This record gives sequence, C-alpha cells and structure tokens, in this order.
Amino acid sequence: MSERESMEYDVVVVGAGPAGLAFAIRARQLKPDLRVCVIEKASSVGAQILSGAVIEPEPLNELLPEWGKAPPPICVPATHDELWWLRDASRAWKLPTPPQMHNRGNFIVSLGALCAWLAPQAEALGVEIYPGFAAAEPLFNADGSVGGVRIGDLGVARDGSHKSGYTQGIDIKAPVTVLAEGCRGSLSKQLIAKFALDKNCDPQTFGIGIKELWQLPAGRVEPGKIVHSVGWPLDDCTYGGSFLYHLDKDRVAIGFVAGLDYDDPEFKPWEAFQQLKHHAKIKPLLEGGQILSAGARAIVEGGYQSLPKCEMPGAILIGDAAGLVNVPKIKGTHQAIRSGMLAAEHIVATNKPDGWDAKLRASVVMKELRKVRNIRPGFRKGFVVGMLNAGWETVTAGFSPWTLRNHADYSALLKLGTFEEPNHDRIGRGWIERTLPPRDRLAEVYFASTQHDEDQPVHLKVPDTSICIGRCVAEYQNPCTRFCPAGVYEMVKDSNGLRLQINAANCVHCKTCDIKDPYENINWTTPEGGSGPNYQNL
Repeated sequence: MSERESMEYDVVVVGAGPAGLAFAIRARQLKPDLRVCVIEKASSVGAQILSGAVIEPEPLNELLPEWGKAPPPICVPATHDELWWLRDASRAWKLPTPPQMHNRGNFIVSLGALCAWLAPQAEALGVEIYPGFAAAEPLFNADGSVGGVRIGDLGVARDGSHKSGYTQGIDIKAPVTVLAEGCRGSLSKQLIAKFALDKNCDPQTFGIGIKELWQLPAGRVEPGKIVHSVGWPLDDCTYGGSFLYHLDKDRVAIGFVAGLDYDDPEFKPWEAFQQLKHHAKIKPLLEGGQILSAGARAIVEGGYQSLPKCEMPGAILIGDAAGLVNVPKIKGTHQAIRSGMLAAEHIVATNKPDGWDAKLRASVVMKELRKVRNIRPGFRKGFVVGMLNAGWETVTAGFSPWTLRNHADYSALLKLGTFEEPNHDRIGRGWIERTLPPRDRLAEVYFASTQHDEDQPVHLKVPDTSICIGRCVAEYQNPCTRFCPAGVYEMVKDSNGLRLQINAANCVHCKTCDIKDPYENINWTTPEGGSGPNYQNL
C-alpha cells in the first residue's frame, strides 16, 4: 500500500460544532497566521448537530460583537417561560419556573443552523474547514503524544475490499489536536481511556434527546414561548422531561429527554416521546401539522463531578467532548463557545496543551458547573426528593459541603423481573391511541434524512455476539432493540436460530447504544465520511 498523504497545520480541530468553531474563530482573531484546520464528519457543517436549543448570547457577543446585525436564519428572542408537571395522560399542573430556567434575554435557535452560520465567519478569517472528513483514529508521535488524526478511507466495501472509487484517507498532523466532537465522541472516548483522563472523576452520565420540528397551521404558534415539562410518561425515578419551543414561520420544536441512567429494562425512549405528544395539553397544538425534520442525540449530563482531565500530551478536550452542559439550565452552547474561546487564548499564548485543564477549572465555565453539581444526581432518589434537593441547591448556590456521586449508565439497568415500578400505578407505555405521525421508528428515520452506503463496513461494532443471543436474551431481552431510537438493532430468527441483525444504514449517530448497553458490548465508530443524518434546522 502506498504511503498515506498528509497535511500539516498548527492546530487541527475535530468537530465543527459551536466549541470547535468558536476555538477556530478566536484563534485566528488572536493570531491571524495560525494555521487552523477544522474537520467535520457530516456532509456539511451543521448537518449532524441537534439540540433544543435556547442559548445565552454573552459568549457569542464576545466572540462576534456584530452578530446580531445579521443573525443566523433561526434566531427567535425568548419571550416567556412555562414549566408543567404532567401528572398523567390528561392532567397537568403548572409549576413555578426555577431561576436557572428563566430565559428572558436568550434566543431560541437551531444549533445546526447556527453552526452553518458560524462556519463562514471562521472561513473569512482564514480557517480551513473540511466537511465530509471523518476522523477515524488518532495519530501518535514517537514519544506517545497525540500528533493529529487519520481520516477514514472512502470506498471500502462491507467485506473490507476496495471498491472502484476507493480513496485512502489522509493524515492531518499538528502539534495540537483540539477534540470538539461533542457528546461521546469516538476519538475522545479512545483518548480518555488511553491517557486515563477519567481516573479521578465520577463516571460520565448521559441522556437521550429526541426532537422533531413541526410546521403548524397559521395562528397557533407564539414566537418566543418556551414550555418545559416533567413527569408523565416517565416514572418517578427516571430523570427527564420535554421542551416545546415556539419559533417563527408557524414552526415549533418539540423534544423529549430521558436520562440514560434509567432502571426499567422495558423502557422505550422513542415510544415514550410519542406518548408525550398525545398528552391532552400538547396534542391539540400539533394536530393538523406536519413534521419537517427529526432526529436524536445523546446529551452529556455528568457535570462537575464527571469532568475528566481535559488535557493530554498533544491534545485537549473542549465543549461537550469534555462534558460542560449545565443540566439544570438545559443549556450547553454558551459553555461550549466559552470553552472554545478560552482554549484558543491558551493555545495561542502557550503553543501547547499543558496547563489547559487548570485554566478551564479556574474559569467561569467550571464555576457555573460547580454551583449546580448536585441537582441532576439528586433525582435518583425520585422526583419529589429531586425537586426538594434542587430547591436547596438553588437557594444555597451550590455551597453544600457534599457532592453527590454519578454512576455509569450501563450499570443502572435492572434485569427483567427485578424492576419495581416506583409509582403506585404502573406507568403505561402504549395505552393511548397514537394518531400523530410518525407511525414507527423507521418512519422517523425518514425525517432525519440519514444516508449510509449499504456496502460499507458496519460502523457499530459488537465484539461478542454470543452475548446477544445468550445472556442478554435471558437477563434483559435485548434492550438495544428498545433504547435505540432508529431501529438499528433487531433480533432475527432464521434457520440457524436467533441472531443479531444490525441495520447500520438507519443510524442517526445518537451514540445511545455505546452508552447504555449493559455489557458494554457495542462500540460506535465513525462510518464513511459524509454518512449519517442530514438534519434540517434541528
């Protein structure tokens, strides 16, 4: 095989999300001759970005002071907030909105559209951005430090042979690699393990977020209105809730989040979301509308106590790759942008990753996370205890002399027959007649516009499939068939018995399988560059 081609830069950034683009912009603002390259696995910038999203504008104001004169295409000022406790399928109680969730002065945006808008700002400063290039593996220097990334090959057949359009991936080398992959990035996961960056912190914990963008009949939407809910259809010990953001042009974004530390082995997050849409308070808004786009994404929720060391020889972690979401605020974009800016200032000043972890921990980014560190784990004791604890932590501004611990999500799932519903009446999963679209998970995949060449290696690696047809059947009845929102995993009976079928072309890159599998037997890797969902305004 011929020697791989390579390109050399001063800094290579993996991921064109808000953190990576903020880093690139700030770095070139400070040092116009710094050679910065941003690579992005999606076919275009923003195509695989999914978030609520309501953003606090202060970091963006600092990064691009004139941004408001020509804002991104979806940017609606927040007008007022509501918080509802859904007691069952028909009842709802209005609750006071916690201070962390007050959004006056913030903006409802499409984070994908925001990133697509940020990319030209970076390119105007001389940043080179390459979408459709999937970073398949890290490169290492002779001393063991990270030396850049290797782009995955194109044109490889499912059996590993080279197709007619085969192109060998190039090596992108740099003294500094910035990992801005977002939640559960494949390279970040590898390097956190290799350099034991998480040895002195709690395990990271996550949620799954599922979102749909709807076009509604004229007159129903109140632009700027923000509605959150807790409660039904989740049981008392499953963290999560919903959001409903009123946009412009008669559009609303509706979404559902469930913590992936849930216990119930029979829980189906996607089906729960569809139930939620049929609540008596929500269904009348959506009836007669149509879905424009949909998708799913894991959300990092561990916060302060799960933050790994964010530097290693040759590389740093920023944004959601580090785990900087403020869960009680239901926001991470401002943290991502600010961390990217801080990291750029550090790299420009020092030309090396050393000292970045200390700089991040001494910043306002970590100060914000420390104040709310006990709120998310407090809900493991149930909804009422969680709300009381959240009130205490809010009043005391996080000055409790204790820090509640996080536990790995894969270890939380209980085996069949051992789960006891914490409610007096079992939370039903399917008793409402569902009339709103989509009809099933495969129909939702259509609205994600996900595309993978069927004849490419399966990017979802299951090292031991004997577990799938043995222990997992007996102990959990294959939860991957339930927690995946895209119908990727299927147990099929044929003449040889039961087998696992992986429908990799359905994958929307949410990473839930990599997180929740109770045996840690699924490894999400990057498919061919440009493959995957193509979200529109999510």
